[in-house]
Amino acid sequence: MMGNCRSHVTQTAVGSIDLGHGVLIETPVILAPMSGVTDLPFRQTAKQLGAGMVVSEMIASWAMIRENRKTLDMAEIDGCGGISAVQLAGCDPAAMAEAARLAVDKGAHLIDINFGCPVKKVAVGQAAGSALMRDEIAAAAILQATVKAVPVPVTLKMRMGWDHANLNAPRLARIAEDSGIRMVTIHGRTRQQFYSGSADWGFVRQVKQAVGIPVIVNGDILTEDDAATALSQSGADGVMIGRGCYGRPWFLAQATHYLRTGLRLPEPSLASQKSTLLGHYRAMLSQFGTGPGVRLARKHLSWYSRGLPGSAEFRATMNRLPDASLVLALIDRFYDPLIARGVTRGAGAENGSGSSSGIAGDDDPAIKPQAGGDEPGQYSSGLMAAAA
Repeated sequence: MMGNCRSHVTQTAVGSIDLGHGVLIETPVILAPMSGVTDLPFRQTAKQLGAGMVVSEMIASWAMIRENRKTLDMAEIDGCGGISAVQLAGCDPAAMAEAARLAVDKGAHLIDINFGCPVKKVAVGQAAGSALMRDEIAAAAILQATVKAVPVPVTLKMRMGWDHANLNAPRLARIAEDSGIRMVTIHGRTRQQFYSGSADWGFVRQVKQAVGIPVIVNGDILTEDDAATALSQSGADGVMIGRGCYGRPWFLAQATHYLRTGLRLPEPSLASQKSTLLGHYRAMLSQFGTGPGVRLARKHLSWYSRGLPGSAEFRATMNRLPDASLVLALIDRFYDPLIARGVTRGAGAENGSGSSSGIAGDDDPAIKPQAGGDEPGQYSSGLMAAAA
């Protein structure tokens, strides 16, 4: 591997965050909650590669208290050390309190409340997520009930406001602090923006200046430079990263190293990336079962391979294979010749900045596997023939 590379960007130091109740976030470079992405295998992979803290997918409080099997699986703790949070969404204080108690019983080190999800069925249909930024009285009731219900820290994730005419995040952050919330994460967009435009990291400074609790900046952090700039502009105590980890679960450790030292870690070798991919893939098969695991893993395999020669053909073939053994064989046929040739995969190709569809929690849109934009090269016919 290459040695460290000194960046021309001035480093921005991050320190540990003590949330009380024995919960210390030693590295406030946090994996964002993303529906359909940050399942247990992804969180475990990120933790094993150096993530300072991980957060579950957003879980509806009503589903949690009904003890739906799928929902309980979503709340499972990774068991890899460090801090693991469960994020809950809902509009009923009693239901949120009970769901928080259940999550803590399952081992959650802290509870995160979602006031940021912009999806219509959540924010409009269920009056939850970002809709609660429009009703500060209801928001306060939920915050207070959840804090009183559990013996662990409770944190909050929200946006700047419902729209640019109602940028009430600083005021709501003060309400949260008064309610016993121990940390606030701000995504630098309004609900009405969804994921359009750019995250306003500078606005987060207004929240930081309004409260005495730690503040985390979130949104559009795809590179080490983004992490440093977001911290500098916001004055925040840490960063939360979502889309920048698509196909790069090691990026959290890279961002941490850069913020602490001003040095860039190189991308892992392609052989190391393949090893991570295989471990992640097998964990998904184990967690979800072979059939569902094969289907759910397709987007991850697409992100891992993005930017490599022949990856478009690899994705097109892989997305048609129903059997895990065929997919594993295809991975070998795709990666091994590239590894033998010494091919590398640069950081810029994996941030998922292509076309997008669907929503992944409150951080970034989930990108469906794409079959274009890459260079098929000499691998196309071989992959197709082998899979036929």
